[in-house]
Amino acid sequence: MRVPVIAGDAFPAPAVPGWRAVPATGITVAAVRTALPPHRYAQDDLVEPIGDLCLPPGADRALLRRLHTSAGVRTRHLALPIERYASLGDFGQSNDAWMAVGLELGEEALTGALRDAGLEPTDVDLLVCASITGIAAPSLDARLAGRVGLRPDVKRLPVFGLGCVAGAAGIARLHDYLRGHPDDTAVLLTVELCSLTLQQRDRSRANLVAGALFGDGAAALVARGSSCGIGAGIRAGDAGPSVVATCSRLYPGTEQLLGWDIGADGFRVVIDTGIPGIVRGHFGRHVRAFLAGHGLTTDDIETWVCHPGGPRVLSAVSDTLGLPADALASAWRSLAAVGNMSSVSVLHILQNTWQSRRPEPGAWGLLMAMGPGFCSELVLLRW
Repeated sequence: MRVPVIAGDAFPAPAVPGWRAVPATGITVAAVRTALPPHRYAQDDLVEPIGDLCLPPGADRALLRRLHTSAGVRTRHLALPIERYASLGDFGQSNDAWMAVGLELGEEALTGALRDAGLEPTDVDLLVCASITGIAAPSLDARLAGRVGLRPDVKRLPVFGLGCVAGAAGIARLHDYLRGHPDDTAVLLTVELCSLTLQQRDRSRANLVAGALFGDGAAALVARGSSCGIGAGIRAGDAGPSVVATCSRLYPGTEQLLGWDIGADGFRVVIDTGIPGIVRGHFGRHVRAFLAGHGLTTDDIETWVCHPGGPRVLSAVSDTLGLPADALASAWRSLAAVGNMSSVSVLHILQNTWQSRRPEPGAWGLLMAMGPGFCSELVLLRW
């Protein structure tokens, strides 16, 4: 695929529209918690069952096996036991499963994150809930409100369509809200049950890639405005990073690269092979321009929290930014352990970074993801 020319790429970094500096506002990440379904499988144990679902009897499975081997995934969690997927006869049944399992995982992630932050459900002023793997009205957030004890006047924002970028974009929108409501607490909840979108009897490469790459999970992130401080029982040294600034970027002419074709059978995945080319052609200069607006370079970033779109995307990000070999190690580890969980993944990586080796106070971090649009989202963090 020819990489399209994006208007504005030739501008000097500080002059690129949409990349102006935003002052630090003291928005603090108080907690982040991931919830995974109990059905965990080794990648090798999923090859044949997924082949049975997607390929006709007697079909050559060489490509399927290569895709599973090269996906960079060792284990994944699935919403249902693998033997249950063949009984999902239509989109309605898959969506019912998404709602049932999504509510359970969403509740686990949300209540766990609030508990980690030393807060109660009644402390939540805004709940943003993102998912691209199912639909419901009332939405998941409305159904969860009574289950977990949110206030009747809680503000809610269900989001559909952002896909993999929603973890980063959701943090950015919490930041926007809390800048105007510094006394409030806002929560981002992401629920992605990617396995329930797998199309039976679809031998397309995109469907086979999805069957090899994606996993299921949910995550919640709690953020507090600058006038709140941290939750009860949380020591200042244990608090999470502050969100310093954010930036969104659409890449014109790339709408067809990633997303869904929606039909009678539900969500049919679109994954174009041109995505790594977009990353190599444009993403690096946009990241550098964003950092330059804050007097930073890639050398100043200690912690890289990158959505693990897949091995080719991670390699393209590393190459275009000129990163050290281990800079995206957290993303590679997450991909290996749980697969690509769409919007949940960056929150899973942020949680692991926080718990495994919390950066020193004052260290800079950059959280980044890409998704349908084609688009990218950057969140500048400071620990």
